[in-house]
Amino acid sequence: MRTEKDSLGEVSLPDDALYGIQSARARENFTLGRQTNPRLVYAIVKVKKAAALTYEKLGEGREGVYRAIAAACDKVLAGAAEDMFIVDALQGGAGTSTHMNVNEVLANLALEILGKAPGDYAAVHPLDDVNRGQSTNDVYPTAVRIAAIELLRCLSEACAKLQEALQQKENEFACIKKLGRTELMDALPVTLGEEFGSYAQAVARDRWRLYKVEERLRQVNLGGTAVGLSDNAGRRYRFAVIEELRQLTGIGLAAAEYPMDITQNNDVFVEVSGLLKAMAVNMMKIANDFRLMNCGPHGGLGEIKLAAVQAGSSIMPGKVNPVIPEMVMQAAMRVMANDAAITQAAAHGEFELNAFLPLIADALLESLTLLERSAVLFRTKCVLTLFADAKKCAALLNASYAFAAAYTPHLGYDTVSRVIAENNGDPRKIRLALEELARTKES
Repeated sequence: MRTEKDSLGEVSLPDDALYGIQSARARENFTLGRQTNPRLVYAIVKVKKAAALTYEKLGEGREGVYRAIAAACDKVLAGAAEDMFIVDALQGGAGTSTHMNVNEVLANLALEILGKAPGDYAAVHPLDDVNRGQSTNDVYPTAVRIAAIELLRCLSEACAKLQEALQQKENEFACIKKLGRTELMDALPVTLGEEFGSYAQAVARDRWRLYKVEERLRQVNLGGTAVGLSDNAGRRYRFAVIEELRQLTGIGLAAAEYPMDITQNNDVFVEVSGLLKAMAVNMMKIANDFRLMNCGPHGGLGEIKLAAVQAGSSIMPGKVNPVIPEMVMQAAMRVMANDAAITQAAAHGEFELNAFLPLIADALLESLTLLERSAVLFRTKCVLTLFADAKKCAALLNASYAFAAAYTPHLGYDTVSRVIAENNGDPRKIRLALEELARTKES
């Protein structure tokens, strides 16, 4: 065991632990059991690597220290030390504990690279070296933006493929006539292809909105340190570190015109979350329509058939449930709930900092991940594998008097309503009566 000290006292740590005293205290304080999103950890590490490379190029620090820190970052990004990131996602302190966890792990990995023992902070210090010229308040929100943009790009690609799959079904079902419904009641004839085309249009709007919102996340306050005024961050570092981070991430990041704004205010995350909620609404609507059109197989609509992916009941043999649409709907519900949490957390950004950014980060990254995975599974296990029952579509359409509305411009609304009532809703009799009235009026 090794012992580390801080202003609160001493803590004993395993000799091989790459985390330090601040991480250990945070692990004891925050025991909710919710792991910090790995994407966020990796994004923080990318910020740290950009800082280390910047200081190395500026010739600052002791010889070899920043090269070792950059190499430590590479090891983490390659998958090393995953079990050393031990801090709960939901924590007090605006993300300081996760930030310190990264600082300590990188310092100790750098020490290993230099042939030193973990905890020998005289050689590489988590704060004086790894965190030089930085603060949780500029590193953490910058990392959240990087992680969010990376996930947005994955989600946008998943949206594009889902849109294409729906358009494929639009073409496949273009000639299948069916009964359209409004408020779950018989309405007008449509084609199944037209319905799928409408779904594709909704997803296309989601795709476009997500593509555009990325630019809102590109402004970062890195170099602004604690409150956006760049205390303890050198001028040369501030101008160079964001360019370094651009190169590392492949994202067109830009220095915020007013860093204090980015440090204080989190409305951008609320905006992104709102667009994710809009996509969740569309996903839920489409998934629920699939459930309804699939219901049966003999006692329901049965207009489409979803692929059977697992047995549906522990007591009813042969029952198969629409589990993929149900999964998509539950993911959508979670995204909507996350949006409410993000809204509340962002509204509580008192004065120069928002203490609740860890909740915003956790909820936002979860929503992005859930929607991306849902879109992939919905496309591969549901949309591409479903098929239409053209005979059932025709039977339901022919059993309705949806055709009657077409006679309204010629015969008048009241006349058509009277014919429907007089024939007790019998489609065959209604059609004959309306055709006779139409011939009579023409003659």
